[in-house]
Amino acid sequence: MKPAATPDTISIHVPYSVVKRGGRKEMQLPEGAVQPRRADNTLVKALARAFRWKRMLDSGEFNTIAELAEREGIAPSYMTRVLRLTLLSPDIVEAILDGKQGPEVTLGRLLEGFPTLWRNQRLDMVACDG
Repeated sequence: MKPAATPDTISIHVPYSVVKRGGRKEMQLPEGAVQPRRADNTLVKALARAFRWKRMLDSGEFNTIAELAEREGIAPSYMTRVLRLTLLSPDIVEAILDGKQGPEVTLGRLLEGFPTLWRNQRLDMVACDG
């Protein structure tokens, strides 16, 4: 008996949608599909900067945000908004570092503001499957 011929082309259908996240487009698989976790580098970098700047201010290396902002070459208002990231609950910071935050959690959205009390910060910032 002769083996069946292998086709030259195989088509696979993978449903997905394209969503904007943090100013760039990403593929999003349908609900229930396993998606690899990937940290949002823009968010991670902003968190790192925020905590570094906070340490510099707390240590007395710089007396004011204006001094530090001048040294870093950025606007004091932007630095103030980024510094607010240090007020995120530890669970949310960890979720961002692990790439487990919800798709709506972007740097732009966080810089718009969020509650400073941890218990009032939105629970949906962290993906439920977590």
